[in-house]
Amino acid sequence: MISCSQIRRAVARLTLALGAALLLAAAPAPNGAARAEAVVAPAPPAPTSQTLEDILRRQAGDRAAVERRRAANPPLDLPPPMGMRAPLGTLGGASDADVWRALRFGTAEVTVSTRRPVDRVLVQDGGMRWLAARNGPLREYGLWAMGGMLALLAVFYLLRGPIRIEGGRSGVKVRRFAGVERFAHWLLASSFIVLALTGLMVTYGRPALIPLMGKEAFAALAAAGKWAHNNVAWAFMAGLVMVFVMWVGQNLPNRHDLKWLAMGGGFFGGGHPPSRKFNAGQKLIFWSVVVLGASLAVSGLSLLFPFELPLFAATFAHINDLAALAGFDAGLPTQLAPHEEMQLASIWHAIVALGLTTIILAHIYIGTIGMEGGFEAMGSGEVDRNWAAEHHNLWLAELEAQGKAPAPSAPAGQG
Repeated sequence: MISCSQIRRAVARLTLALGAALLLAAAPAPNGAARAEAVVAPAPPAPTSQTLEDILRRQAGDRAAVERRRAANPPLDLPPPMGMRAPLGTLGGASDADVWRALRFGTAEVTVSTRRPVDRVLVQDGGMRWLAARNGPLREYGLWAMGGMLALLAVFYLLRGPIRIEGGRSGVKVRRFAGVERFAHWLLASSFIVLALTGLMVTYGRPALIPLMGKEAFAALAAAGKWAHNNVAWAFMAGLVMVFVMWVGQNLPNRHDLKWLAMGGGFFGGGHPPSRKFNAGQKLIFWSVVVLGASLAVSGLSLLFPFELPLFAATFAHINDLAALAGFDAGLPTQLAPHEEMQLASIWHAIVALGLTTIILAHIYIGTIGMEGGFEAMGSGEVDRNWAAEHHNLWLAELEAQGKAPAPSAPAGQG
C-alpha cells in the first residue's frame, strides 16, 4: 500500500522536474546557436490615393467612378479573422461596397417584419440632399431676396424720401390703437425679430461668424441662440393668435382695396386713395404675417416634436388625394421616417422664414423712416388728424360719425 508521504514526495519530485524544464526553455540560446525568427507577412500594398471629388462622384452613383476605383484597388484576398464568415461576423479587411451602396440608395432587397416601406430604409440618404439644398440654393436665394429688398428700399428712400403729411401736422390727435392692440403687435414684432436674428445665425452663422469670432465663441452664441429660438417661439405664436383675433374682421377685402392697388397706394393717379382702418397694403402685410407665421408655427412644432407631430407625410397624402381628383398622380411619398420629416420641415421652415423676413423689412421701413407719423400709431397709439385724413379717410369719417374723433383745430387767429 502507498502511503500519503510517498505520494507527497512523488508530487514534489514532479514539480521540481517541470520547473527545471521551464527554466531551460526560457534561458537564452548560446552564442552561435541558430535562433528562430518570427515570420512577418508582407504588408498589403497601399490603396491608390483618391480625391474628395472621386468620393462625391461615387456617392452620387457614378458607375464609371466606381469601376475606376475598383480597378485601381483590387480587393485584398485576406483570410477572415478567427475564420468567422457567419452573418454579422467580421470580414476583416474585406468589405462589400456594393451592398452598402445599395443600402444607401434604397435599391437593396431588405425584408422587415413590419412590412412597411419606411422600415426597410437602413441608411437614410436624404441628409446629403438636405445639406446640399441648405448650404446652396437656400442660402443663396435667401441673400438675394433680403439684399434685393434692402436695395430697393434704399433706392426708393434716396429718390422719394419719406412720405410727408401734405397738410402738415394739425396738432389734433386721433386714437388709432388701444393698449391691448399695441401689446399684441409688439409681442409679435419683438419675438419675430429675435426669431429672425437667431434663425439667420443658424443659416448663415458658420460661413459668416466663425471667421470673425472663432469656433468657441460661435458655439456659445449658437447654443444661446438655439435656446432663445425654441422658447421665444411660444411668444410669437401667442402674439400671432392675438393679432388675428383682434384684426381679422378689419382686414377682409373690400371694393376700396382694388382702387388702392390700382393707384399704387397714392403713387399713381394723384391724391390718396380711400381707405378704412387698414388699407390694401396693410392687409397684404397682415395676411402674409398670419399665413406665413402660422406655417412657421406648425413647421416649428414639427421640428420640436418630430415623433409626436409629423407634418409632411399627412400633407403629401392630402395632396395626392387632391391630385387624384384632378385626374393625375402626384406620386408624393406618404410614409416618411422621422429624419425625413425633420429634413423637409427644416427646409420649409427656412424658406418661409426668409420670405416673411423679406416682407417684414418693407413693413419696418414704411412704419419708421418711410412715412411721417406712421410709427406713432404703434408708439403712442395716437396719430395726427391730418395723417388719418390723408391715409385712412373712410376710417376717420366713421369715427367722426360715432363722435370718437375730435374736430379739426381752427386756423390761427380764429376762435
